[in-house]
Amino acid sequence: MINVNEYFDGAVKSLAYQSVDGKSTIGVIESGEYEFGTSQHETMVVIEGKLVALLPGASEWASYTNGQSFEVPANASFKVKAEGQTSYLCKYK
Repeated sequence: MINVNEYFDGAVKSLAYQSVDGKSTIGVIESGEYEFGTSQHETMVVIEGKLVALLPGASEWASYTNGQSFEVPANASFKVKAEGQTSYLCKYK
């Protein structure tokens, strides 16, 4: 089954699904800055566009573009800034 998720008044939308590799979401983020919390380990892959992320324990923001990824541990929070619409794939462990 595919589940639809919407956050930040519709500025972030994703489709959640289960594959043989586990749970994933694929979505789009509008321009802006957002803070997310995790309950599971996440690997976030930028498909198209650019995300600038402030990851747990980091003191500086880092940029990620097409095909690049970053990981966030379970039970943590992280911030992202999107510069234009950005699509992503998030894999959960």
